[in-house]
Order: sequence, then structure tokens, then C-alpha cells
Amino acid sequence: MTKAKETVETMVETTQKRRQIGILGGNFNPVHHAHLLIADQVEQQLGLDRVYLMPECLPPHIDTKETISAEHRLNMLQLATKDNVRLGIETIELHRGGKSYTYDTMKQLLELNPEVDYYFIIGGDMVEYLPKWYKIDELVDMVQFVAVERPEYKASTTYPVIWVDAPKLDISSSKLREMINKGMEPRYLLPSEVLNYIKRNGLYTNGKEELNV
Repeated sequence: MTKAKETVETMVETTQKRRQIGILGGNFNPVHHAHLLIADQVEQQLGLDRVYLMPECLPPHIDTKETISAEHRLNMLQLATKDNVRLGIETIELHRGGKSYTYDTMKQLLELNPEVDYYFIIGGDMVEYLPKWYKIDELVDMVQFVAVERPEYKASTTYPVIWVDAPKLDISSSKLREMINKGMEPRYLLPSEVLNYIKRNGLYTNGKEELNV
């Protein structure tokens, strides 16, 4: 085998080894079927190797969002994803602590996994806010943004974004928390094991759940 042929085959082999990984960040307070549907549809439609749901420690917003402990949110994510080998959990932001800026997180993930191409998943309503993201110009060179289409949102943007059309489930974590606090059971809106976990641990009832502000 010639040296030139060896070089070409090595380059092909290196390219083939690169993994295509999706990241869906959020508070997941609690995780529900819309989160899981988005992650699964992006994985299937783009042919990714896997999609990781990444719970944040603290959101990078000016007004701090109240949330239950990271331990509860992580336990619920594990219950929700355990039966789908294409979905996983990325805990890097929980381990790092503090406010979660996507740029810092993806920079760290790329340093740890230089053989991975990352696809960062956002809702279609977030596309118009991309210019306001922390270090967005550097970030778009690090990851491929994927936006899930919503009928009411189709923002034009100069940033490279892949649009994915997935069935829309009108479910929000805040609505689920409100239902549970009123004594209702949001069956069929989140995995039954997650709902059972919430009931066993008395989460979201009477506004008394443990808060991590």
C-alpha cells in the first residue's frame, strides 16, 4: 500500500469515527412528553448517534428561576429516558454548578470530546433571540443549531440553523406544576414513572416543594 493511499484511508477512518450528538438543554422541572418527543424526533430525522437531555444548574437569566433540587430533576430524567437507548443525560452543568451559559458548556464538552460534532437543539421561538446569546458568534462555530419548528414561529436568521418539523405537544412544565399543585394528575402528559416519582416525593404540592434558588 502506498503512503498516499494510507493517508486517504486514515482520513476516511477518522471522519467515520466522528460521532453526531444532539444536546437538548433545559430545567426539566419536570421532564415531560414534549421534551422527549423533540429529542427523539431530532435524533431520528437528522440520523444522530444520540441525543442527551442536559439539565441546567441555574439558568443564565437576570431573574433567577426557582426550581426543585437537581437531584429530583436528574432522577426524573433517568426514569424518563431509561427505555430509549438513543436518549441519554448530560450532567456537565449540574457538576459545574452556577449559572449555565451555553458557550461555556459546549466549550468544555468539545474539549472533553474532540471527536464529537454537537447539534444544539432549541425551540423555534428562540431563534430570534440568538443574537443576544452569550458569545453567539463563537458558539455558532462550535455547534450546529437545530430549531424545532412551531407554526407561530419561523424567524429568519443570519445564523446557520437546521429546522426540524416535529409534532407539537402543547405541554409546559409550569402547567404541569400548576395542575399537580391543584390536586390534579397530569396523566398522559409525562411518563407514568415520572408522575409516580412526583407523588412519592410530594413535589409541586402546596408550593412547599424544596427550592434551589
